[in-house]
Amino acid sequence: MVINMKNTVKFSAPITPAKSALLRLLMIAVTSTLILYAIVASAFPDSAATLSKVGSRGGEVSGIQQRLKNWGYYNGNVDGIFGDQTRDAVIAFQKKNGLVADGIAGPATLRAIGLPSGTATSANQGIIDLLARLISAEARGEPYSGQVAVGAVVLNRVKHPSFPDSIAGVIYQKGAFSCLDDGQFDQPVAESSYRAARECMNGADTSGGAIYYYNPVTATNQWIRGRKIITTIGRHVFCE
Repeated sequence: MVINMKNTVKFSAPITPAKSALLRLLMIAVTSTLILYAIVASAFPDSAATLSKVGSRGGEVSGIQQRLKNWGYYNGNVDGIFGDQTRDAVIAFQKKNGLVADGIAGPATLRAIGLPSGTATSANQGIIDLLARLISAEARGEPYSGQVAVGAVVLNRVKHPSFPDSIAGVIYQKGAFSCLDDGQFDQPVAESSYRAARECMNGADTSGGAIYYYNPVTATNQWIRGRKIITTIGRHVFCE
């Protein structure tokens, strides 16, 4: 290697003792930061991962526990510690929703639970996919405006104090939607349902603000028949 001495950096003044001391302090600070980072990384190996599993800790685990507790899968404390009881609850949720039952809350499981995974874009797409699946299962064969209305009911419930405050929470609330019990939720999703879900997420509401709907031909619950009717679309009656 040939070094061109004409292009080397020249210092206008020698390094004084004060400057030397400052450089040493900076080097100590940088070294301390790297050591601290290594300690944290070793103590929390899953902190930068896109999944939670046994041994993981933190806010994501608390979110998983809280949602699974709301839906009856988890009976332990919401402490942010992913232990055996949390793993068993995740497995039960995965089996119920047709996911790989490995007890690990990876991207697919987090999307189904309604927690963000990866970028904001992928998280938002996961919510749209979940809403579309519900619309397809509940409004299969209904006119497009009726599909939008079913999705709007979900979003209206999210905003209502009597219901869970997330789309996943509303959809998975026990007994809320029959499609989760009769197998329809696991059927292929109609393309129109994806469009309806996106419209709902953008504010469309053909239900007129409804928080309930039912099919008057098949409904056996007399309580819901007493709700104030807002509109009827296809085979569904939408009500307050």
